[in-house]
Amino acid sequence: MSVEGTRSVAVLALETLRDVLPIAATVVLFQVLVLRRRLANPRRLALGFGYVLAGLTLFVVGLEEALFPIGRTMAEQLSEPSFLVGDATADARGISWWEYYWVYAFGAAIGFATTVAEPSLIAVSLKAEETSGGTVRSGPLRIAVAIGVAASIALGAFRIVTGTPLEVYMIVGYLVVVVQTLFAPKNIVPLAYDSGGVTTSTVTVPLVTALGLGLAANVPGRSALLDGFGMIALASLFPMITVMAYAQLSFLRASRGRRPRSRERQGS
Repeated sequence: MSVEGTRSVAVLALETLRDVLPIAATVVLFQVLVLRRRLANPRRLALGFGYVLAGLTLFVVGLEEALFPIGRTMAEQLSEPSFLVGDATADARGISWWEYYWVYAFGAAIGFATTVAEPSLIAVSLKAEETSGGTVRSGPLRIAVAIGVAASIALGAFRIVTGTPLEVYMIVGYLVVVVQTLFAPKNIVPLAYDSGGVTTSTVTVPLVTALGLGLAANVPGRSALLDGFGMIALASLFPMITVMAYAQLSFLRASRGRRPRSRERQGS
């Protein structure tokens, strides 16, 4: 691990310890003072706490050493004039928005791939399948969420390139969600809303954030602070749309499949 530009593992471990200690203190205090019971396995708890501390520290190191640089570098390389128009001396301000199609494609691909691998989404989808008795299947649910995130990242990249305001996308998107909520099957609406939250977790957020910051830094006239952020908000919004759309399509297919059977029964 390089010394310049990155913090040492020891510093990261101390910062992680500072962040995790309040959680452990809260659990212990409620166990001892409120429930008035002793800790069942102090050694196991201490060992688990050590595992959590080590895992979070290594995770932060991985973010700073790999995921953030990869996302930023890919965004910068894909938005260079030499790649977009084949001329390194070209004025980037004269490049049209549609010539950034590889940026949109990369954003969609990385959004889809990271969402499918998102541990929190896997956990939620498996619980949804278990709770629904197989009515909601884990695989199609994850694919529906991943399609939503892919569309949101591509649209977020388009927003940065064109410089259009984020609030327009958010207002229109949530209006679509409200309309879908009125017509979607009621048992899928809470799951769709939760799907938007679980996608913005450990794997997706670092890459998407780095992609937005790298793209905003390389597109002329864009601010990393004003334009580089906002992709996570879109990534939380679009899965709600795609999951409810998936449920609505499944409901329509099921209703169409029942119609011929009911007609056959009437004819007999």
